[in-house]
Amino acid sequence: MNPEHSGAYVDRLANAAKAKVAMLERFRSRRGADDPALLQQQAERKAVSDARDIREAERRVARDAEAARVIAEKAAKKQEKVALAAAQAAEAAAAVRRAAALPAEQKAARDARYAARKARQR
Repeated sequence: MNPEHSGAYVDRLANAAKAKVAMLERFRSRRGADDPALLQQQAERKAVSDARDIREAERRVARDAEAARVIAEKAAKKQEKVALAAAQAAEAAAAVRRAAALPAEQKAARDARYAARKARQR
């Protein structure tokens, strides 16, 4: 190895060792799991998370309620259309019955006139 480069190599090794020591010190100086400030921060985060979950559930319930209302409205419109179609079908059936009964009524009236004319002639 070149002697002028060995100083840089040693410096890099020393810097790496210092960085490792600094990280270890930072890790050791961290707050413990039973630290009141850490516990309070965790409780606040949990409260925020719970509030977010509640809002999300409320939005989901509102969305589902709106979807149910739309479905019920569509069902009512469809039922109204079915009722209208049934009424139209009943009206059409009555018209067909009247149309079928009309020739029979006309024949009965004609037969009655014929019978009355025959009765007058006797």
